[in-house]
Amino acid sequence: MSGKKKRKITKAERLKQLQEEEERRQKEEEEARVKYEKEEMERLEIQRIEKEKWHQLEAKDLERRHEELEELCLLEGCFPEAEKLKRDTRLLSQWKHYIQCDGSPDPSISPEINTFISLWKEETNETLEEVIAKSKLVLKLIDKLKLILLETPPYDLEDKNIKQYQGSILELQELLHLKFNIATEILLRQASTLADLDSGNMEKVIQDENVTLYVWANLKKNPRYKSVRFSETQIGFEIPRILATSDIALRLLHTHYDHVTPLRPVPTSLREYTATVNHLVKDEVKYEETAVDKELQEEGKQQENESNSVDEEQTKFEEQSGSEVQRSFVQEESEATKCEVEMKLLSETVLSAQFLLIKNANEKPYIFEDNEVDLCQFTTLGGVYHLDILELPPQCKPMKGWMIVEILKEGLQKYIYPPETTEDVETENAFPPIEVTLEVQENVILFEDPMVARWDAEGKHWQTDGISNVSYKPEDRLVTFSLETFGPVTLIQDAHINMPFQSWELTPLDVDQVLLTVTTVFTTIQIQIKENLCLLASITLSNKKHFSILEGKWMTPISFICALKEAGLNIFPSEHSHFYVVINYKDPLIEMKAYRQLALLSSAFAFGWSKWNIVCSSNKVIVKLKEHLSEKPIQKPNWTLLMFSGDRAQRLKINENSETFSEALKEETEFHSTLYHMVKDFASQKAMEKVRSSSCQLIDSVCYMLLSTRVLSYS
Repeated sequence: MSGKKKRKITKAERLKQLQEEEERRQKEEEEARVKYEKEEMERLEIQRIEKEKWHQLEAKDLERRHEELEELCLLEGCFPEAEKLKRDTRLLSQWKHYIQCDGSPDPSISPEINTFISLWKEETNETLEEVIAKSKLVLKLIDKLKLILLETPPYDLEDKNIKQYQGSILELQELLHLKFNIATEILLRQASTLADLDSGNMEKVIQDENVTLYVWANLKKNPRYKSVRFSETQIGFEIPRILATSDIALRLLHTHYDHVTPLRPVPTSLREYTATVNHLVKDEVKYEETAVDKELQEEGKQQENESNSVDEEQTKFEEQSGSEVQRSFVQEESEATKCEVEMKLLSETVLSAQFLLIKNANEKPYIFEDNEVDLCQFTTLGGVYHLDILELPPQCKPMKGWMIVEILKEGLQKYIYPPETTEDVETENAFPPIEVTLEVQENVILFEDPMVARWDAEGKHWQTDGISNVSYKPEDRLVTFSLETFGPVTLIQDAHINMPFQSWELTPLDVDQVLLTVTTVFTTIQIQIKENLCLLASITLSNKKHFSILEGKWMTPISFICALKEAGLNIFPSEHSHFYVVINYKDPLIEMKAYRQLALLSSAFAFGWSKWNIVCSSNKVIVKLKEHLSEKPIQKPNWTLLMFSGDRAQRLKINENSETFSEALKEETEFHSTLYHMVKDFASQKAMEKVRSSSCQLIDSVCYMLLSTRVLSYS
């Protein structure tokens, strides 16, 4: 065996090894301790330098804050200026209507609208075609009054005007429906002369842009004729035997508008606030005028004392000319003061009105009944379907070349189904629910199967009981359901189905035009804004473009918002929406300031949703920004993140792709009191010039749309 035996380590060698290991361990520990201390000292030094730099930046920010806020105040003068233009436009529209002399009344003038209503009441024997033709003017008058209530700021509306406008709206709505009933009665009196040769029953269909009317009169009373379908469509009813053998008529009046839901109350809190401010401003104007008068009197006395040592005639001439100049100067100064104070008042009231748009309600609306529809959570869509079973009136009879007809004093009567007493009826199920099939209005977008609600005339609300077997065919846009009792019904959808939003972006387009894009779970909506007008640029559903009749129509912001809501495209939170949607709560005052300043910069800079806005606290907002002067979209844009807390703006070191959130300031940047001055630090001169030359109406409209969508809280 050639292998050698291993030599055993002696005790001395083992001790020496252990000693060397101990020395090496101590040396490593010492090196680690020295390294840690050095790193700690470096960290503390960096922290001290950063803290010192932070304090310096804060001091610098405070030093120029007053100057920056003053400049912002001057820039935000565009909001009261835009409000003045709106007032002028409202006055001009009244004047235009006056000089137009087209015979239509001005609904805002009480004698004119009352005369119109009285004259129309006196008109008798109007056919359905005549009523539908007249309804176009009536609907325009109603819409005009509603628009006045919506567009006129609360501080410009008096209580008596509100009552007058709302009273006129209700009177016109009731009269229009009454006219439809009278015209239906006139038609049904002639049912026997209009009977269909095949079925022996009468059928009438009238379609219009605002109304679709279906009338069926049961003349034959055939017990086997239970399926009523209009004009070879699937729209109609499945009626029970008792109705098939009765002298009845069925009417389906589909109004593409909703005159059933009660009018919303006009907010009064801002009017009360404005009355107080008005009183204070008047006091301020009086104080200014008194001070000027005192100053004028003192100067007059001083001139009187000096005149003793001067030639009398010369003095008289100088006093006269001097006093005239003085009076002219004081008058100009007084006017200037008054104008300045009025603009100050207007600025305050506009600010309050904007704050009111994003103010959250403190309490959830109380619902009295289990089946009552909460109109803060749900919205009616596609107008109202008035379903009526009517008693067939006496028919016209020809006699010696004349048509004789018995006219009932009580007018058109409803057939009670099911009857109040059912003693004579043998079977228990003689009055089953009636199956109804309705068509959904073509311009309404449904994101889920709609619910059906019926109107409770006693409680004055929509409710969902008494309706069963609801089904929806999206390809045919048909809703089928069973109804226990007839009356007005409507389709309802969750008002917050498109909230919260997934993202948003505000992008400049051409000169004084901006594009607001809001992306939700179901759709992407693009809104084009120019001056005081908005337009629906496009709708994308399930990654496919969807055509809407609203596309290409320029409207004022408020009219535009109403039109989108009516079409089912509700991206506008209400004061109660936070009770029904999980939101990213932001302090309303900070949110409002952010929207005002984003609107100021919107003509030259693009803004967008940032994922970090959810992470930061409620008293801060984060948006991404890029300069955008070209009309073409920028490939791979370099976004900058801005954080704003109401009184401080800063650029963040992190970007959208960072893994963790940090409020660290970007290197070589500073704090500013406003977003405008923050952006000014790194923006091009051309971009800032474009911002300063922006139209006040565009800025105001962009701000209004941002306040209405609340993209910072609802994304």
